[in-house]
Amino acid sequence: MGSVGDVVCELSKALAGLGCRPQILTPSYGCLHEAKGRKRRAEFEVRFRHDSHTVTAWSVPGATDGVRHIVLDHAGFAPGEPGRIYVGDDDGGAPYAADADKFAFFCAAAAVFLNGRKRRPDVVHLHDWHTGMLAVLREFDPRLDGLLEVPFVFTIHNLAHQGQRPMVGDTSSLAAWYPWIRVDTERVSEPRALEVFNPMAAAIRLCDRVNALSPSYADEIQNPTDSEAGFIGGEGLETVLREAGDAGRLSGILNGCDYSDPGKVKLGWQAFVLLTKTTIEGFEASTPHPAHRLALRRLEALPKRRPLHVLTSVGRIVHQKVRLFFEPTLSGSTALEDILANLGGNGLLVLVGTGDTNYEQELLDIARENENLIYVAGNSASLAEAVFAAGDLHLKPSSFAPSELGQLEAMRFGQPCVAHAVGALRDTIDDGVNGFVFEGKTPGDQAESFVRRVAQVLAARHDDPLYWHSLRDAARSVRFDWPASARRYVKELYDIGTD
Repeated sequence: MGSVGDVVCELSKALAGLGCRPQILTPSYGCLHEAKGRKRRAEFEVRFRHDSHTVTAWSVPGATDGVRHIVLDHAGFAPGEPGRIYVGDDDGGAPYAADADKFAFFCAAAAVFLNGRKRRPDVVHLHDWHTGMLAVLREFDPRLDGLLEVPFVFTIHNLAHQGQRPMVGDTSSLAAWYPWIRVDTERVSEPRALEVFNPMAAAIRLCDRVNALSPSYADEIQNPTDSEAGFIGGEGLETVLREAGDAGRLSGILNGCDYSDPGKVKLGWQAFVLLTKTTIEGFEASTPHPAHRLALRRLEALPKRRPLHVLTSVGRIVHQKVRLFFEPTLSGSTALEDILANLGGNGLLVLVGTGDTNYEQELLDIARENENLIYVAGNSASLAEAVFAAGDLHLKPSSFAPSELGQLEAMRFGQPCVAHAVGALRDTIDDGVNGFVFEGKTPGDQAESFVRRVAQVLAARHDDPLYWHSLRDAARSVRFDWPASARRYVKELYDIGTD
């Protein structure tokens, strides 16, 4: 589940290192329960819709000592092919209904499993809208009164996706999922639409503590989104979040980064080019794509000598991450095209990622017209690490940033970043000291500022090598580690009911 899975995994590992005994509870998605070394833990009945279903709980091996992984299995947790987390647009023309049904069923199973344990957990930590239904069941299902004694914590990963479904009158609705409960509509609904169930809003209202993944993001989401100003805030939930903030229930705790590998090994230029070519050839062999073939031709045409400036960008190609690349500037071109024009023949931008097909096509179109852009339409951990190690300057123009790790990975290798001053990016980059940030009062202003800042930074890199060396050292020295974050989780979120 992307950043959700990353946070759950790394946070659990860090908590185990502090002496806690974390347990991760997840759906099987049709395959996780088949892991080698699995052990059947329990089989129990779960009420969902108007039927009773048999769900099996399995313990599966994990990579970290002290972290227990529990997988709940039922065919309903894999409405698509096994291993697929999201179905997306359903065949019946009801977008995301199958995903909502799946997680609603999983929450019902998780509630029964947790409530039936001889020793209940000290705290239950829910993540994003997918688990909001569990907070609703804990509050309104009288059969689960044992869970009322357990503190519930909720982490917001991305307010752009809130999991809304009808309250009633639909096969994929709150009333259809749990017909035996009566809810307080105002506590589980969309703030301005009582007929819409919003699991994100419900969890924020019903959980004992709420966490956003950076202090700045926690502040930003208490204000309304203003698209004309290019500001992404509470996405309709700002009132609910302000209430949580005023009540002292809202925190903002930064994610950590894994610093066990110092990240100081640099690839030679030709070794980096060869690794990139080999990776793209693997992508093309499995999933042919015109971007692969163009990238291979560009790599073949590169001179043997390393370009003066190597810019990088690694991440999902989605609106949140890349919109500012495509924002028009006063020149009539996009910000990305302006940056490439300023680079000219002195530099190269290596951009890696997949996501929205429309944005992917725009990147491909721009790459066809600009020989100094190599767009790699794929995901590879080894290539991402090589890009972080090989580049001079990393670009992070995210429109909002609940949780960003790319800039920390780049900085770990001594590659400074130019980033939009929002959320976790604002909280981890000290402008002019270990990286650079830009701002703007409108999307157009932000695009102009982005282009201008990149140009300024490259000029400084060329004109003042001593400053650049110190800046790289400062970036490499930054530490936002998971043990420090885990200690804040324990103190601010888990130690509920104590002074």
